[in-house]
Amino acid sequence: MSSIALIRDFVKLFGESGVVHARPDIEKYERGYRYGAGQALAVARPGTVGELRSIVRYCYAHDLRMIAQGANTGLVGASTPDQSGAELVVSLDRLRGIEDMDVHNRTARALAGTRLSELNGGAAPHELHYPIDLGADPSLGGMVATNTGGARVLRYGDVQRNLLGLEVILADADATMLTDLQGLRKDNSGVDLKQLFVGTSGSFGIVSRVQVELHRVPRQAAAALVIPTSHAAIPELLAVLESEAAEFLGALEGMSANAMEAALAHNRRLRNPFLPGEMPRYAILVELLSTLRPNQIDLSELLTFLLGRLMDVREPLVKDACLGRGEDFWALRHSISDGLRAAGTVIGFDISVPRSRVPECRADLVEALRGHYPRLRVCDFGHCGDGGDHFNLVWPAAAGSCDSSVIEAVRELIYDRVVRKYGGSFSAEHGVGPHNISYYRRYAHPTDRAIAGDLKRLCDPKGLLGRVDFG
Repeated sequence: MSSIALIRDFVKLFGESGVVHARPDIEKYERGYRYGAGQALAVARPGTVGELRSIVRYCYAHDLRMIAQGANTGLVGASTPDQSGAELVVSLDRLRGIEDMDVHNRTARALAGTRLSELNGGAAPHELHYPIDLGADPSLGGMVATNTGGARVLRYGDVQRNLLGLEVILADADATMLTDLQGLRKDNSGVDLKQLFVGTSGSFGIVSRVQVELHRVPRQAAAALVIPTSHAAIPELLAVLESEAAEFLGALEGMSANAMEAALAHNRRLRNPFLPGEMPRYAILVELLSTLRPNQIDLSELLTFLLGRLMDVREPLVKDACLGRGEDFWALRHSISDGLRAAGTVIGFDISVPRSRVPECRADLVEALRGHYPRLRVCDFGHCGDGGDHFNLVWPAAAGSCDSSVIEAVRELIYDRVVRKYGGSFSAEHGVGPHNISYYRRYAHPTDRAIAGDLKRLCDPKGLLGRVDFG
């Protein structure tokens, strides 16, 4: 159908604020944060769940493809339209608000377009928070669609582990609504249907409401930048910290020298924790967290004691450590992505392997790249504590443009080793979208794909929803 007819119908149904079609207003909905840039037929902006269902029914009746979009902070292109100009973006940026905050149950129910910052702002007066720590400010629906992880998965887990309920709209004739918003932590009375929609990139249904578990805000934190004696020592270092710091261990994040140097070069306001000329090859941000008060336990003393022990043994795991303000260390960690983009063409990877194999896998990848692509700089950083690594590569701006064939060849080299040699994943926490769907098709087991395809057809009979076909 024509965009003119659709816009006329939507304005009649939802008012002028319910549809975006003119340029330049529509452009922010058509381009993703890293990948994905297309052209939308129009953008529908429902303000209620009822309006969202009306849009889905309309699209079903007219065979219109829909792309559900939250904050559009995804990194695999799943929330933006293709180049056809025939897809309707269904933006949930007006479908937001906290509907319930149960302090004693430590749960919150919110509309899917609600931002993470809004949820945490509403929970803060109760000394609660939703502890998925990210550099972006995503919508709750988008976090479910990608099963977001972040920097503190080691302590709190990912979205799936903290999800207690969903309301989802299916792309069928009636816009069927599946609802499970009881907020129960224990319920084995049937199939846990909400988990079918986690990590499916919005292709099985449109999330309209989310029920999450909240956690107590830590009363104290202690952090250090730790220089391991070698990269191979990291798994043992993690094991010791988990044993000795126990439930206080909140994060263990790794940063290569190249990644830190790029961040410091780009953001001059960052404090360099290292002396001139003493940048380590690799550093680990260790953080301890506790809801206990300092008079019950002093985390700074505990961290100082533990790091001292790790350095003062016959076979030390730690070469040196810098204790200081955690805010400074996290600022360095969160500035890496922008620093890499400023340094040249980024070839981004979101990989994971069993955390005991992280050093072996990293060394293998670095050596392979050195032999085949010496111009590429390995600027990796990520989540040593859970086996995740943003194994990002930078083609320096001074080396000219990076040929697309090189990029594809590098991706195949990295992914094949990670998945087939180390039993890892090509998408640790960013989800699957047009950017990486070909690798899903390459590595997913045929049985898994067949079952996923059956579920897709059950939830979306006409195949109108999303840009990812898991079948």
